Amino acid sequence: MTAIVYQTNKKTGVTYAYESISYWDKEKQQSRAKRKCIGRVDPETKKVVPTRKKKQRVVEEKAKRGPAPITASARSFYGATYLFDRIGKNTGVIEDLKACFPDSYRQILSIAYYLTLEDKSPLSRFPRWASIHRHPYGDVISSQRSSELFASITEEAKQRFFRLQGKRRLEKEFMAYDTTSVSSYSKCLRQVRYGKNKDHEHLPQINLALLFGQQSRLPFYYRKLAGNISDVKTLKKLLADMNTLGYKKFKVVLDRGFYSATNINDLYKHHMKFLIGAKLSLKVVKTHLDTVRDTMCNWTYYSQDYQLYAYSLPIAWNYVQDRPYKGDKIKANRRMYLHLYYSPERALEDEIAFNNRMADLQKELESGQRHPDHEKQYAKYFEVKITPIRGTKVVAIEEAMAEAKHNYGYFTLLSNEIKDAVTALEIYRNKDLVEKAFDNLKERLSLRRVAVSSEKSLDGKIFVQFIALIFLSYITKKMQETNLFKKHTLQGVLDEFDMIECFEVPGQQLQVGETTKRQMDLYTKLDVTPPTSLQ
Repeated sequence: MTAIVYQTNKKTGVTYAYESISYWDKEKQQSRAKRKCIGRVDPETKKVVPTRKKKQRVVEEKAKRGPAPITASARSFYGATYLFDRIGKNTGVIEDLKACFPDSYRQILSIAYYLTLEDKSPLSRFPRWASIHRHPYGDVISSQRSSELFASITEEAKQRFFRLQGKRRLEKEFMAYDTTSVSSYSKCLRQVRYGKNKDHEHLPQINLALLFGQQSRLPFYYRKLAGNISDVKTLKKLLADMNTLGYKKFKVVLDRGFYSATNINDLYKHHMKFLIGAKLSLKVVKTHLDTVRDTMCNWTYYSQDYQLYAYSLPIAWNYVQDRPYKGDKIKANRRMYLHLYYSPERALEDEIAFNNRMADLQKELESGQRHPDHEKQYAKYFEVKITPIRGTKVVAIEEAMAEAKHNYGYFTLLSNEIKDAVTALEIYRNKDLVEKAFDNLKERLSLRRVAVSSEKSLDGKIFVQFIALIFLSYITKKMQETNLFKKHTLQGVLDEFDMIECFEVPGQQLQVGETTKRQMDLYTKLDVTPPTSLQ
């Protein structure tokens, strides 16, 4: 039963009207009433004047996680983001992000999708993209909101994400490890320093270290570090980080920039399996190379696939471990395999390049136009004689030139697990996956220049770009495996998917637009089931 009840506030003298609804309370076995204020009574007209409703406070995303329910019909592009959704499930990225960033994983995914799909596009254009595409967050993220998002990404959550992703594949494959430099004009970032710039740019930089799976061909871990840190100094921290993440044993591939006796000892100490490039000038390499130089160039050791000679032999590594807590050192021999290679083609290329360089140096000396940076090479390879009659005479030091050419075409690898030289070479050459990943980060994902003003925003932005790199790497891998690169570019494939529309109607299943046979074939080759008309 409903009735209108009037009640006067004794302090203010204002009379309010309430809607009273009577009901029977089964538990208390008595009649009860619910009252709701509908307004105040005007003292002159005696009419009920509705009171103003209080504004409800809107709390973004915390009231209910997930995309906002559809309130109006909408048509948007869906084919490419459908692909990313399936890749995210296949790699576990969506599940792991949700576990680590429960309140913001949808925003992270949406920006990662945008970076993956839109080649070299700045984040300032994300709102335009979001307004015409269906994506995990389902709404526009302004520049200010994206900066807040980046700043909210904590180191603890990132480390947890690395841990979850690592459990899916880390111990099953060799991990290629390398670093790159990212130039910056910013004076606000503490780690921006001058160092060895790998892009040969005369700018201060930060360095980025990346760990990349060779079989999965997916990035697993990265770390930002100061621009003046050399490669050889980063390995100890990598081993410490892997130990913190709970991975006490893993396999790593390193180029010769990471070689040092200390690093090799650390790898043995942590029981890590490794494959690393080394310089021919090292005593441990030079001694053995001189004894097998003629033998290794026999037909028995020739690899037709790589068109070079490959030779392996077991050697002993003089292991040393300092024990400060006991004040002593452990010294022992550890098993190691030395892989030696000779490429006739590479030897010829090296000799031609050397001869051209020597010819340039000789011209500089004869013309008197000496370059300050070349003084050491002048002294090493030439004798300069100046006489009043003949003028300047430049004579080559043949012994020095012969010594320089002595090792042309040769290179070496060291490993404590891989016994076969050809297998070691195949694994080592796959390390260029990291180089390609760095190219994708810098060029396609817009990390060529650091353009943020705070450390937190930079850290968060790089993490989102890292997530986008996982999607790019997955697509690249599948395209290589199915030979799609013979007829397609990566952007061309994504554009083909991006033409597919979807239609959203409140209270109904998502309707997907027409899909061509060509598009369905591309989905299948990328190991993704094509979308059906209803999702």
